[in-house]
Amino acid sequence: MANRIGTLTAAVLCAAGLLGAAGAQAQQKPQRITVAWYGGNWGEAFNACVAQPYTQATGIAVVPEIGTSTTTLAKLQQQKSSPTIDVAWMDGGISELAEQAGVLETLDPARLKNLGNVIDQAVYKKDGAAYAVGSGYYSLGLTYNTKEVPEPPTSWKDLWRPDYAGAIAIPSPSNSAGVPFVFFMSRVWAVDPSNMGPVYQKLAALDAALLFDSSGAATNAFQSGEAIIGAHFNVGAWDLIDKGLPIGFAVPREGVWATDARLHLVKNSPNRQAAEAFIDTALTPQAAQCLAERLYLGPAVKDVTVPPETARKLPWGENGSVANLSLFDWNVINARRAEITDAWNREVAGKR
Repeated sequence: MANRIGTLTAAVLCAAGLLGAAGAQAQQKPQRITVAWYGGNWGEAFNACVAQPYTQATGIAVVPEIGTSTTTLAKLQQQKSSPTIDVAWMDGGISELAEQAGVLETLDPARLKNLGNVIDQAVYKKDGAAYAVGSGYYSLGLTYNTKEVPEPPTSWKDLWRPDYAGAIAIPSPSNSAGVPFVFFMSRVWAVDPSNMGPVYQKLAALDAALLFDSSGAATNAFQSGEAIIGAHFNVGAWDLIDKGLPIGFAVPREGVWATDARLHLVKNSPNRQAAEAFIDTALTPQAAQCLAERLYLGPAVKDVTVPPETARKLPWGENGSVANLSLFDWNVINARRAEITDAWNREVAGKR
């Protein structure tokens, strides 16, 4: 790890342009910035791949604010006039809501030198101005206990098999995957998304052990055996597999959907320059490679090479790319987020 951080630090010093800071500027720089990120292995990777190299390069400490994307957005809205968070990682979908809420600062390519390293699809804009940048893609597939489920599941409909009753995990709308999961299930069951009633009936009939609010809760459920099959991110599933647990990850015949973890500069941050340097650090090829190797995030940074063992665990597979992913139109989903969340609470969670 020390060698990895040292390599990343050198890259950060060069790529983020921090070697030539003037003495007066150095005296004025903040002692710390606050970065919102996810818990568990996500936070550990963000710390190792981005925060530690950033701190070694700049001398600025990074204080994590751990929470889900929806929790982070709520905090940003509460702190809108005087934020305590400088940079925020949030998922696709919640990212668009944050832009609409007016809590994000524009990402200026003149101030973020490494924004040009990122593929066009991962720079998110409104009216021509960038408000978010992707730091890596991940997918939601079927995760299962290989001792309890010896044959890899081939369909999402397998969740409704009687022998899995009481041991299933699926995301709730409190998780960024929850609302799109409902849309995805409408595809699986060939239901017209304009009328989700049949999907809610199917989900209400599912004997689930856990409607998880965070990916960490899902990981814990599979690790403890509370869940033996269910929806989980490739990031969490492969983390368990790498630890030697009897876990498998399958891409069913109906496919999987994907999104990305995005970085945002918080509006009215008192530490804008330091926050931008943190985002620049995350957009180096070295940081993207580190995140790919630790989280199996599909890199959004151009020309990142990873070993074959890592490549096969990325959301698009060893020889794929972002073009192979099934990505949602988050504006369509967000337009119905409140409606679907309310229906879920009444017709799915309320019947348990």
